[in-house]
Amino acid sequence: MLYHYTDFAAFDGIIRHAELRLNNILNMNDAAEMRLFMNGICDAVVKRLSLDGERDKMFEANTFFKNELAKEFHYSAYAACFSKYRDDAAQWDRYGHSGQGVCIAFNEELMKDMIGGAVFLKEVFYQENMQEHHLVDAFYQLIKNTGDFKKELPELLDLMNEAWVQSAAFKHPSFASEREFRLVVSPFVSNEFAIEPKYHVAQDRIKKYYPLDLNRMCGKLNLHLSDLVGEIIVGPTSSQSIPILQDYLSDCGLYMLKDKIALSACPLRKPTS
Repeated sequence: MLYHYTDFAAFDGIIRHAELRLNNILNMNDAAEMRLFMNGICDAVVKRLSLDGERDKMFEANTFFKNELAKEFHYSAYAACFSKYRDDAAQWDRYGHSGQGVCIAFNEELMKDMIGGAVFLKEVFYQENMQEHHLVDAFYQLIKNTGDFKKELPELLDLMNEAWVQSAAFKHPSFASEREFRLVVSPFVSNEFAIEPKYHVAQDRIKKYYPLDLNRMCGKLNLHLSDLVGEIIVGPTSSQSIPILQDYLSDCGLYMLKDKIALSACPLRKPTS
């Protein structure tokens, strides 16, 4: 199973509206991780060119990377996040509304079967030193072996696209304990992604997201949403009434999930007032 920790408002969108939102990574706490990855790749390429005495190409590459990194919103990916850990204290605290929320278990294999095209299920990788990343060598070889360095070189832009895509599934090793997976779409690299973006208007800002229609995705495999959901775990500090939650599921046409409700056994303390 892949476990998605969230609050009850988002839970309602997933269960009642059968909509899984892929949110802009720049709006998440992980925006810094994406920038860390991109800066690490670019700095490693520039450093390697400098060590090899390729000063002209080093300056050209540095200018190219600075210009590309400034376009981060255009290149930003959208994702929904999951963990391999069930009923985990850190996940409840960080993503499950301080334990007052809910966790939905999704069948990983069914999810893999349902997605495709521009949507990928990626396991997050954790790396601190970018020097040994394969993209560093790919950038370096292309820039060094290209006689006339051109910023519009298709192969160079393809590598840049790949780097941005990989940045969506990167985190610093200090987060490795999360064992995170991400459902990712990078609209900038594919013409196959036909889903129109939507906007969530909150009191303090407007957020852009892409909605995945879970009913449509399940329908492709002749499945029901209740087949995809393996378990619903109520948070350790939640005051949610189980009978009301069961009535809610029944009224949503998901009575099959009534017997898949579990209470968290995590000893997370309730927040003090």
